[in-house]
Amino acid sequence: MAEIDVRQPSQAELEELGVLDWPVWEKEASRFPWTYDEKEVCYVVEGRVTVEPEDGEPVTFGAGDLVTFPAGMNCTWDIHEGVRKHFRLGD
Repeated sequence: MAEIDVRQPSQAELEELGVLDWPVWEKEASRFPWTYDEKEVCYVVEGRVTVEPEDGEPVTFGAGDLVTFPAGMNCTWDIHEGVRKHFRLGD
């Protein structure tokens, strides 16, 4: 299973990707299961989250991180601080 990729992008990279034009998703502190039917790339504007893959190590990320989730991943989201993110689905 592919892993979650987390990194700190430059402002230039964010502009090149067009992140600010992507849809926005927000959610309060909570815990819930999730399955990625397709690849998702997201840029976290606010909050802190730990994602626990069904068959991998937990990954924690937050504001300023660009995160890529692989298609087909089953996981549990644990939102520690309300999250606001821009996201893009597919390749």
